[in-house]
Amino acid sequence: MKDPSFRLVYRSVNKPLTVLSAERRLFFVAAILGAATFTAFNSFWGGLFMWCSLYLLARWMTVYDPQILRVLLNSTKFRKQYDPAKHAYTEVILGQSRPRL
Repeated sequence: MKDPSFRLVYRSVNKPLTVLSAERRLFFVAAILGAATFTAFNSFWGGLFMWCSLYLLARWMTVYDPQILRVLLNSTKFRKQYDPAKHAYTEVILGQSRPRL
Protein backbone atom coordinates (compact mmCIF):
# COMPACT_ATOMS: atom_id res chain seq x y z
CA MET A 1 0.00 0.00 0.00
CA LYS A 2 1.18 3.47 -0.80
CA ASP A 3 2.10 5.93 1.92
CA PRO A 4 -0.17 9.01 2.11
CA SER A 5 1.23 12.08 0.46
CA PHE A 6 0.99 15.49 2.04
CA ARG A 7 0.38 18.60 -0.01
CA LEU A 8 0.87 22.15 1.14
CA VAL A 9 -2.41 24.08 1.20
CA TYR A 10 -2.53 27.73 2.12
CA ARG A 11 -5.12 28.81 4.67
CA SER A 12 -6.25 31.70 2.47
CA VAL A 13 -7.58 29.27 -0.15
CA ASN A 14 -10.30 28.07 2.23
CA LYS A 15 -11.34 31.48 3.55
CA PRO A 16 -14.42 33.16 2.07
CA LEU A 17 -13.89 36.30 0.01
CA THR A 18 -15.04 39.21 2.15
CA VAL A 19 -15.43 42.98 1.95
CA LEU A 20 -15.30 44.68 5.37
CA SER A 21 -15.60 41.16 6.92
CA ALA A 22 -18.92 40.44 5.17
CA GLU A 23 -19.24 37.97 2.32
CA ARG A 24 -18.73 39.97 -0.87
CA ARG A 25 -22.06 39.12 -2.55
CA LEU A 26 -24.03 39.94 0.58
CA PHE A 27 -22.06 43.17 0.97
CA PHE A 28 -22.93 44.29 -2.56
CA VAL A 29 -26.59 43.33 -2.08
CA ALA A 30 -26.63 45.52 1.04
CA ALA A 31 -24.95 48.38 -0.86
CA ILE A 32 -27.35 48.15 -3.81
CA LEU A 33 -30.44 47.98 -1.60
CA GLY A 34 -29.17 50.93 0.45
CA ALA A 35 -28.65 52.92 -2.75
CA ALA A 36 -32.08 51.88 -4.05
CA THR A 37 -33.68 53.01 -0.78
CA PHE A 38 -31.86 56.32 -1.03
CA THR A 39 -33.03 56.77 -4.63
CA ALA A 40 -36.61 55.63 -4.07
CA PHE A 41 -37.34 57.63 -0.94
CA ASN A 42 -34.87 60.48 -1.52
CA SER A 43 -33.68 60.04 2.04
CA PHE A 44 -29.99 59.83 2.89
CA TRP A 45 -30.68 58.60 6.43
CA GLY A 46 -33.11 55.96 5.18
CA GLY A 47 -30.55 54.61 2.70
CA LEU A 48 -27.80 54.70 5.33
CA PHE A 49 -30.00 52.89 7.84
CA MET A 50 -30.93 50.24 5.25
CA TRP A 51 -27.28 49.71 4.29
CA CYS A 52 -26.13 49.51 7.93
CA SER A 53 -28.81 47.03 8.93
CA LEU A 54 -28.21 44.80 5.89
CA TYR A 55 -24.45 45.07 6.33
CA LEU A 56 -24.69 43.92 9.96
CA LEU A 57 -26.95 41.07 8.87
CA ALA A 58 -24.42 40.11 6.17
CA ARG A 59 -21.57 40.12 8.72
CA TRP A 60 -23.57 37.92 11.07
CA MET A 61 -24.42 35.53 8.22
CA THR A 62 -20.74 35.36 7.18
CA VAL A 63 -19.66 34.50 10.73
CA TYR A 64 -22.52 32.03 11.18
CA ASP A 65 -22.08 30.19 7.85
CA PRO A 66 -20.02 31.60 4.94
CA GLN A 67 -21.84 29.36 2.43
CA ILE A 68 -25.36 30.28 3.53
CA LEU A 69 -26.08 32.32 0.39
CA ARG A 70 -25.16 29.38 -1.84
CA VAL A 71 -27.34 27.06 0.23
CA LEU A 72 -30.32 29.42 0.04
CA LEU A 73 -30.03 29.91 -3.72
CA ASN A 74 -29.67 26.17 -4.38
CA SER A 75 -32.43 25.12 -1.99
CA THR A 76 -35.12 25.57 -4.64
CA LYS A 77 -33.43 23.10 -6.99
CA PHE A 78 -33.70 20.05 -4.74
CA ARG A 79 -36.65 18.05 -3.51
CA LYS A 80 -37.78 18.16 0.07
CA GLN A 81 -36.43 15.50 2.38
CA TYR A 82 -38.34 12.24 2.55
CA ASP A 83 -40.54 12.05 5.64
CA PRO A 84 -41.20 8.43 6.70
CA ALA A 85 -44.03 9.54 9.00
CA LYS A 86 -46.14 10.56 6.02
CA HIS A 87 -47.82 7.64 4.31
CA ALA A 88 -48.79 7.75 0.65
CA TYR A 89 -50.74 4.61 -0.20
CA THR A 90 -50.45 3.31 -3.73
CA GLU A 91 -53.32 1.50 -5.41
CA VAL A 92 -52.32 -0.85 -8.23
CA ILE A 93 -54.80 -1.25 -11.07
CA LEU A 94 -53.96 -3.43 -14.09
CA GLY A 95 -50.22 -2.90 -13.80
CA GLN A 96 -50.53 0.86 -13.36
CA SER A 97 -50.00 2.67 -10.11
CA ARG A 98 -51.52 5.90 -8.90
CA PRO A 99 -51.39 7.43 -5.44
CA ARG A 100 -54.55 7.34 -3.37
CA LEU A 101 -55.44 10.62 -1.68
